[in-house]
Amino acid sequence: MPRATSDRFNKLHQASAKVGKEKNAKESSGGANPLFKTERFGQHILKSGQVAQNIVDKANLQPTDKVLEVGPGTGNLTIKILEKAKHVTAVEMDPRMAAELTKRVQGKPEQKKLDIIIGDFVKADLPYFDVCISNTPYQISSPLVFRLLSHRPICRTAILMFQREFALRLTAKPNTPLWSRLSANVQLYAKVDNVLSVGKNNFIPPPQVESNVVRIVPYDPPPPVKFEEFDGLTRIIFSRRNKTVHANFMAKDVLPLIEQNWKTWCSENDKMIDNDTNIKEMVEKVLTDLGYSDSRAAKMDINDILKLLSGFHDIGVHFS
Repeated sequence: MPRATSDRFNKLHQASAKVGKEKNAKESSGGANPLFKTERFGQHILKSGQVAQNIVDKANLQPTDKVLEVGPGTGNLTIKILEKAKHVTAVEMDPRMAAELTKRVQGKPEQKKLDIIIGDFVKADLPYFDVCISNTPYQISSPLVFRLLSHRPICRTAILMFQREFALRLTAKPNTPLWSRLSANVQLYAKVDNVLSVGKNNFIPPPQVESNVVRIVPYDPPPPVKFEEFDGLTRIIFSRRNKTVHANFMAKDVLPLIEQNWKTWCSENDKMIDNDTNIKEMVEKVLTDLGYSDSRAAKMDINDILKLLSGFHDIGVHFS
């Protein structure tokens, strides 16, 4: 996957993330640290020390590991990561939270092991890291996942907390109700597992939904498939996941786009463009020859999608 796809990952998926409703909070589990309104950032502070420890344990941190933490809040999880890792870079959007975290380690040995980046994770320049751990702010759930998958060098593992619905979509399998474009796009590039369920009462303020922690292990090396291409195809076939693939390709806004992309590919590869070419017939032939005309995205696995992508490539049809 080319490095240039990072921005593409973020743009394509930022719109799909949800923003949680927030409430005021009174005090952190660290004792004296005040909590603030976190509504602007979609963030809930993890107050349970046991849950924080479980998350760190799932990461299987080594003494030499450099960890990227996203959304540290007041640092209840950060402190436990610092006990295990060589170094932590924490990316925090809210400068007030970053200030609280700074105070928490000030004058302690952990201070030398911690760097804090104040800003938007999606736009931040990231250092090298072996492991990513996140109590993920709601509005960056999708951008976080896809930026991690496109980051180079590839990290060893990521332990990420999300709203349960989002986590279940990440880990869904074909022919199940939650199998989706998101599921396929992520599982093409990584192994994803649910590793922990977290109740809403473990947060301040409590969110309106339950949470899950997932483990994402990127494939290294990644498959030789451009994300733009795979995502372009899944965008079409999952547009109506329970309709046939043929019906989705015949949608009035799809065929003109395919024709435009085909002509662009012909031009870039010095191929003669025959104005009598019938794009609809070309598409139908690929679907028929591969046996996917009557298939439904809800039941197609990643290998099916890759076969379909390869079939279209053979006739010069691309989806980026």
